[in-house]
Amino acid sequence: LMIDKKIEIETCLKDGSYVKPNDTCMIIKGDAKSILMAERVALNFAGRLSGIATMTSAFVAETKGTKAKISCTRKTTPGLRLVEKEAVRHGGGSSHRFGLNDAIMIKDNHIAAAGSIQKVLESARNYASHMTAIEIEVDTLNQLEQVLNYGGADVVLLDNMTNEDMLSAVKMVNGTMVVEASGNMTLDRISSVASTGVDFISVGGLTHTVINFDLGLDF
Repeated sequence: LMIDKKIEIETCLKDGSYVKPNDTCMIIKGDAKSILMAERVALNFAGRLSGIATMTSAFVAETKGTKAKISCTRKTTPGLRLVEKEAVRHGGGSSHRFGLNDAIMIKDNHIAAAGSIQKVLESARNYASHMTAIEIEVDTLNQLEQVLNYGGADVVLLDNMTNEDMLSAVKMVNGTMVVEASGNMTLDRISSVASTGVDFISVGGLTHTVINFDLGLDF
């Protein structure tokens, strides 16, 4: 439509629909020159976003029978975060933070800069309003124990933990915080990670390591 406002588009499938080979996604009517000018850019966008939705759907399927939800991250293509996160949603996933202002997320560098887990949590809670959620990243059970002893966090992110440690972490938290797993979350281990009892599994690869969906345009 940006190329030629006279082009007519008829969608044949809703967002999030499953497709089979040779299915028609949409019908485009208009000047052939205009359509051909826009073809590659349109297919690039549609293929990438459909690839994100398809990959998300595969990850979501691996969580069946558990409470775990698949979440994407801020590791998105510059300028395309809104549509890429929407593609994740159509694939059955959810979104982590959209931007830095959505919540406070304390990572290892923040802990190092503050000097300790207690100090960084104290600083975050003093800064945040009562409406702002605080998440803290831990990579050992010892760090998790410190978080639990001090309090102040709403969500804990288990970073690159083994499944055994994640299982122990979920038991330690015992429902007092939302538990998120992250780090090297490949499709082949999602089922076992989900079975540990975590609430969310964040997967950066949903948006930064995408296999484009094979779409074409035929006259």
